Amino acid sequence: MHVDESVSGGGGSGGGNGSTEAAAAWGRVKRRLRAELGEDVFASWFARLELDCVVGGTARLTVPTRFLKSWIESHYLDRVLNTFKAEVEEVGRIEVGVRGTTAPVRPVAPGAPKPGPTSGPLARLHAAGTPAPMPTTPAPDMRAEIAGELNGAPLDARLTFANFLLGRSNSLAHAAADRVARHDGEGALYNPLYFHAGVGLGKTHLLHGIGHAGREAGRRVIYLTADRFMYGFVNALKTQNALAFKERLRGIDLLILDDVQFIQGKSIQAEFGHTINALIDAGRQVVVASDRPPTELEALDERVRSRLAGGLVVEIGMLDEQLRASILSARLAAVRVAHPSFEVSPAVATYVARAITANGRDLEGAVNRLLAHATLTGTAVTMETAETAIRDLVKNREPKRIKIEDIQKLVASRYNVSRSDILSERRTAAVVKPRQIAMYLSKVLTLRSLPEIGRRFGGRDHTTVLHAVRKIEKLIGEDAVLGDEVELLKRMLQD
Repeated sequence: MHVDESVSGGGGSGGGNGSTEAAAAWGRVKRRLRAELGEDVFASWFARLELDCVVGGTARLTVPTRFLKSWIESHYLDRVLNTFKAEVEEVGRIEVGVRGTTAPVRPVAPGAPKPGPTSGPLARLHAAGTPAPMPTTPAPDMRAEIAGELNGAPLDARLTFANFLLGRSNSLAHAAADRVARHDGEGALYNPLYFHAGVGLGKTHLLHGIGHAGREAGRRVIYLTADRFMYGFVNALKTQNALAFKERLRGIDLLILDDVQFIQGKSIQAEFGHTINALIDAGRQVVVASDRPPTELEALDERVRSRLAGGLVVEIGMLDEQLRASILSARLAAVRVAHPSFEVSPAVATYVARAITANGRDLEGAVNRLLAHATLTGTAVTMETAETAIRDLVKNREPKRIKIEDIQKLVASRYNVSRSDILSERRTAAVVKPRQIAMYLSKVLTLRSLPEIGRRFGGRDHTTVLHAVRKIEKLIGEDAVLGDEVELLKRMLQD
């Protein structure tokens, strides 16, 4: 595949063929990394690795934090390069940058929407309608952290309770967040408060809202992403300031931690557990967010999972149509401040709100695409152009969350055995084959680790699961009939 001298990896309405090819190649690279490294490693280190551009044989990738940049460069740079080179022969070098720091400037079409921050589904509903420019130098708090202190990540001034849009799916989470943020009695309330939801449903917005309200009330607040917590701890160890790091973290009133599912490493996990316990035992408030409930954080120690589950656990559900319409209306109003001539008819707005069901970020992406069409072509937004602009957003809805129990039940029914047979120690061919197929499907269709899958299959060892996965993979490659059977089971589970 030929790659232009300078192509962007991002999507958009106005991208050229080079951009499309680069994005497609990068998608294949990520799929290969996921297959080679496994879901746990990929989710921890590569899920937020993005292609910025390919220039003169150099692929520039970006990550959100310095910690991720350092870790990937130290442990996986050669693997990423080799995998990328297998897809695009011209690529001979990989550069990893941090999003928000100085980057190559690429031309922007007149009137095209400016890129904004990526945190929170409603993050961009501020008055101006366009995000503030990203800083090109580390913020003061990051410089202090590098020096061995811990001041936390900055709070986004636009993510407050005042502009958080309410619906049935998030009303309980908002009420709990507001109560915790404004609690002025002794001790903590709902401790810890734990939010979990998929991407773009409002977790980060609520966390920032809690942080703002807490600081307004005069409380000592630290907001951290999991990456930043890990970076701070590792840096403290390197600079021999670990004790100061711990004391600083435990001497606050309110700790807010986002994306806890990404915390990795035994020593870091242990320190996280000690910190959570120390804060809760001292009556300090802890607020945590993740993409899954605490019981499913398999990488964390069981005692830490139990402590997180011991507070108030609130799931933020999918956006209902009325809430999606409210989000879309607010975003359109914000964009019209900067582009007064931009109009979207009620019929088109209704169609977009009904068609895009996954999350608020996709809704914002739809608005940006409609704006790009209107400003670049100078024509009105019609139903036909709207359908074309958001086609891939409609297709890329969040996949159904599949449970191991559902896999076991379907496979057992398909092969005329019982679920208890699959979980048993029986080794007859009639039972072993469906058991191995169920293990294989559990590995490829869920985010569960091999040890967790083994536990769900009658307490088996992870090596048994690995053997089953490899065997079924081999048989699928040799037996087309079995391959069709497994593919049918996949479709039945995903529908």
